[in-house]
Amino acid sequence: MVHKPTGIQISCSDSRSQHDNRATALKMLKSQLYEIELRKKQEARSEIESSKMKIEWGSQIRNYVMHPYKLVKDVRTGRETGNVDAVMDGQIDEFLKAYLMAMGQKEV
Repeated sequence: MVHKPTGIQISCSDSRSQHDNRATALKMLKSQLYEIELRKKQEARSEIESSKMKIEWGSQIRNYVMHPYKLVKDVRTGRETGNVDAVMDGQIDEFLKAYLMAMGQKEV
């Protein structure tokens, strides 16, 4: 039995019945294809996991200073604003835009 897309070739001659051998070969082929798919998923997951930063002191992306002066600074891009209240209310579009622009320049 040959799986044409992957080129995997399985042969089985455990019993005298051709139907039993074919069923066993099909099970073996399915298990190999399943293993291949598992490896692909694990590789994709490990690639994603390797790009993640550890959650520890110094890995923050934004610094908030509220006293004695008001300042919010994005560490990744260097973008700063003095409007801490707006940032705390969720208005972070300027930081997102600065980050996307920085990432776009790195890829080019």
